[in-house]
Amino acid sequence: MDGKQLINCTVHSCEYNNQKTEKCELEDIIVRPCKNCNNGNPEDESMCGSYRAK
Repeated sequence: MDGKQLINCTVHSCEYNNQKTEKCELEDIIVRPCKNCNNGNPEDESMCGSYRAK
């Protein structure tokens, strides 16, 4: 590894998702907190802020 992390992604409706490799093709992404949620469950706490629909 060359010091860069890879972002795995299976959200096929996103413009940046490569369905063949299941990787995000952006060089970096923004992770944002979900609004009005503080329950400790990862799937409820954050979301990809870089998502763009195809």
